[in-house]
Amino acid sequence: MHGHCDFGPLPVAMIKNENMGESTIDNNAEVSSNRAMLPSRRFEARILCVIAGPLIAAYLAEAAMLLTTKAIVGKLGYRELASVGLAGDLAIEIFLIFAGVLSVVGVLVAQAEGAGLKADAGNAARQGFIVSLFLGIPITILVANLGSILALTGQDPEVVALMGPYLVPFSFGMLPLLWFFVLRTFVASLAKTGAIMVISVSAIGLNYVLCKGLVEGVYGMPEMGVAGAGWAMSIVSVFMFLALLAYAYVTPTFRGYGLFRGRIVFDPDICKQILYLGTPVAGIVILEAGLFAATSIFSGVLGAIPLATYQVIIAWVGIAFMTAHGFAEAGMIRVAHGVGRGSIAAARQAGLLTIGMGLTLLVVLMAIPLNFPEPLVRLFLEPSDPGFESVLSLTTRLLVLAAFFQIFDGLQVISSLALRGLKDTVVPFYLATVGYWIFGVGGGWYLAFPTGMGVDGLWWGMALGLTVTGSLLALRFLILTK
Repeated sequence: MHGHCDFGPLPVAMIKNENMGESTIDNNAEVSSNRAMLPSRRFEARILCVIAGPLIAAYLAEAAMLLTTKAIVGKLGYRELASVGLAGDLAIEIFLIFAGVLSVVGVLVAQAEGAGLKADAGNAARQGFIVSLFLGIPITILVANLGSILALTGQDPEVVALMGPYLVPFSFGMLPLLWFFVLRTFVASLAKTGAIMVISVSAIGLNYVLCKGLVEGVYGMPEMGVAGAGWAMSIVSVFMFLALLAYAYVTPTFRGYGLFRGRIVFDPDICKQILYLGTPVAGIVILEAGLFAATSIFSGVLGAIPLATYQVIIAWVGIAFMTAHGFAEAGMIRVAHGVGRGSIAAARQAGLLTIGMGLTLLVVLMAIPLNFPEPLVRLFLEPSDPGFESVLSLTTRLLVLAAFFQIFDGLQVISSLALRGLKDTVVPFYLATVGYWIFGVGGGWYLAFPTGMGVDGLWWGMALGLTVTGSLLALRFLILTK
């Protein structure tokens, strides 16, 4: 990687491929230094599916774990659902902010792999473990004390009181989750995503048994209430990291990268690149997380029913987003691989194919929230719950809007990661600032409170923010790869 990973975005004047005829290549094919071969669209689409398919399954499995936790806790009551839902969602958003910094590891690995530099790819992953170790300390402290922070935002005191017992044990899983993220990024960048899917799907069952056992006191486990849900998530995080680590250790494919070569030596140049390129990425995640967090907090200000409704709807939005994120990560890897091979045409083709394939799937998925609102609510609340009818009525109305903006939510994450593959992270941060906060948070607040639209205004603001951001980021990718 030394000498092959410049700071800043990819130069637009990079070598372009003039031979637009179809050809197929192997991931490790030798290419000319002055004219890189352009993969056929069919080949590129197939590689994207090979990478994205297991990643989507893994992301959906992770979403299923969160849904399982909420569903089990929701049986305790709508206040418990609102508390664990709000605290858990914000804790995950905090994790994703730090993971945004580490996501650059995948770009460095993919570019080094595209250039045929295995040792540099492995070194990037090893440095990612070092960076994640230092990031894990503040994230653990922050998550453990998140309840006290939320108490300052005017949340229901009964809801806040339930957060502490859940968040403290949950925080212990943050560091192993960061390590798992780094290792997953390395494995995915080498197009070996099957094990990620298997481990993530296995974690669903483990999380269900642990969460139900520790929350309700079944399966011979102590009854711990909401605290049991926090312990379950931490234990599952450790399991996922250790399982993927064992897979990487015994798999011959990963030999030659030096991932397990002796002790890890600090490389200031690579760590600097991870932090330099990753900090704006973390900023983008903060902006996006801020949009959803603000909607969640404003919903809580409006009452427990709007907050519980937010938890139900965001559960579906999260599934659609995770699906798009699987395509987005695959696209980032292939865009970065094209950069490593010296072909801007290959990078552009990978990005555009990812956008087209990802958005097509999201359009198909619109049918679910539009036709099945009641089953979605029943996942979290019993029909006998006093808040069930109110939550169902509000959910049914707002899911129509959610079905629309999930398209642009997918567009923004795919475009953002495609730009990350070009190592373009600063300008997207500014574009996201405008879209997420001026149009999203600002517009949502204005529509909800000064204009009196209430919870409907919050969701219209979110839709506006995602639409503007997705459109701007997609335009940026088109300009840089023209």
